[in-house]
Amino acid sequence: MHGLMMDTPLLISDLIRHADRHHGATEIVSQRVESPLLDGSAPRHRYTYHDAHARAQRLANALASLGIGASDRVATLAWNGFRHFELYYAVSGVGAVIHTINPRLFAEQIIYIANHAEDRALFVDLTFVPLIEKIAASLTTVKHIIVMTDRAHMPATQLPNVLCFEDLIEAADAHFGWPQMDEHMASSLCYTSGTTGNPKGVLYSHRSTLLHAFAAALPDALNLSARDVILPVVPMFHVNAWGLPYSCALTGAKLVFPGQHLDGRSLHTLFETEQVTMSAGVPTVWLGLLNYMQENKLRFSSLRAVVIGGSACPPAMLNAFQDGFGVQVIHAWGMTEMSPLGTAATFKAKHVQADAKTRQAVQSKQGRVLFGVDMKIVDSDGNTLPNDGQAFGDLHVKGPWVTQTYFKNEGGDPLRDGWFPTGDVATIDADGYMQITDRSKDVIKSGGEWISSIDLENIAVAHPDIAEAAVIGIAHPKWDERPIVVAVKKPNASVTREALLAFFEGKVAKWWLPDDVVFVEQLPHTATGKLSKLTLRGQFKDYTLPA
Repeated sequence: MHGLMMDTPLLISDLIRHADRHHGATEIVSQRVESPLLDGSAPRHRYTYHDAHARAQRLANALASLGIGASDRVATLAWNGFRHFELYYAVSGVGAVIHTINPRLFAEQIIYIANHAEDRALFVDLTFVPLIEKIAASLTTVKHIIVMTDRAHMPATQLPNVLCFEDLIEAADAHFGWPQMDEHMASSLCYTSGTTGNPKGVLYSHRSTLLHAFAAALPDALNLSARDVILPVVPMFHVNAWGLPYSCALTGAKLVFPGQHLDGRSLHTLFETEQVTMSAGVPTVWLGLLNYMQENKLRFSSLRAVVIGGSACPPAMLNAFQDGFGVQVIHAWGMTEMSPLGTAATFKAKHVQADAKTRQAVQSKQGRVLFGVDMKIVDSDGNTLPNDGQAFGDLHVKGPWVTQTYFKNEGGDPLRDGWFPTGDVATIDADGYMQITDRSKDVIKSGGEWISSIDLENIAVAHPDIAEAAVIGIAHPKWDERPIVVAVKKPNASVTREALLAFFEGKVAKWWLPDDVVFVEQLPHTATGKLSKLTLRGQFKDYTLPA
């Protein structure tokens, strides 16, 4: 016997339609990419969900005029802004697939990704026009290039088939009826960062995107509501800004888009003038913001929470936000293959009255799963390990917003008995809190035992003179590998190698103690802002440990 409920598909177009109908007057604010503004207008663009929906409908008609149809891929090279937001809804809403490309990748990777996706059209912000001019001839399937600006700011360019975004909008019919379609239809495409081999595409559906948006908004996840002002620092080209453009429309939260300027001064100004209540980004961005605020003795007047993901949040950063500025930290974890949210380190009832040390220990973990995601840890033979907080093994996940296979079946079947292997090594405690101890390729194997590079990095950055640190394994004739710390000092800091090594004593087992410290001007990062251990290991492949 079936239930007698309406059978309505979960579609992305319903999110913007809902936001318009029930939160139509709520603002969306964007820091403009155009600079300087020729018409003397304000550097921020302001409009509402009602306006965004109206323009998305015009854009849907414009896409049809370009010959974009169901399942066609439409690429973007763009910052977080209102036009990118409109593309999120117009492209998926017509049944096409929005393909957000990370502009921080190497040109060769961008070419590979665009051609592999067979993108039909490419929308680019002004800042990326010079990049596209260099590679346009290599984009074999792109028929139209659209610059995301108005006619007054159109650059002089020799790009073929180039169009102006605002011209398209103005010429398009205002009336558009969002089509009904199968909720399992593809909606968006993101590629992995490709640290080994070519990047692989992860193809999301309307259904998976809406389920992810619901889960992310829950109180024990990101805790979003119509009373919030949300600023996604995480780029819209990085796993759909962790789903925030969808979850904000779902809840009716005000959105603030920062454009291309993500330095501490620019972010703090936006936080204060727009009264931002919650933001999300990777640790490297928060490091810059915290340094700027501490140097200038600034405070937050409205910010209540920051979501930190992409890589582990150092306890020192957690303490700086919470103890120094009164801002709650939500430590989260996920990956491109998970849309991306998998866990959030929010408290259970038992932790409400717990002491500060216990609460910090919980928050330092990557968190517990959202409903819809399940996870387990397994040993090298695939046997499930206990959730005791001590055993660590390979982390596997499953759920309705976890990938089943990569686009065009690249790499074959990635699943293991129906579970997706994340490539992380983790523990899970009795309360269900998961903690990443390392990436499987980054864990340091010394004398038959494993040393967590993340734990050692957290200790290093807790030193008051250290801005950023990475720990890698160096070949050792007896122990296979031994850890060294590669660190960046804070400005005017005078910490020595010996002082930093001494800082580890008593905090970890003796055999975990790093064998050496190397100070550098800066550490390498991936296109998504994570520390690039692969690059670092290449730089130190000939390094000799001290006797």
